[in-house]
Amino acid sequence: MSIAEVKERLSKMNVRQRRAIRSFLNDLETEPKVGTVAWKREMARRIDEAKAGNFYTLDEVRALIEQRRR
Repeated sequence: MSIAEVKERLSKMNVRQRRAIRSFLNDLETEPKVGTVAWKREMARRIDEAKAGNFYTLDEVRALIEQRRR
């Protein structure tokens, strides 16, 4: 698929779909590749935060989502 074809398909998407694509593309640029030194550092940082208690439980996440829906 050419760039022109991608642009054409994107132009036909609704706002919600384009936002999902934008988010996906941003994640590709900002998330380190699995197995790289940067990825290993990021995983170590996240583990350290979790061990320090800096995380949400699944129930807390569900409650936050439910609050946003109201």
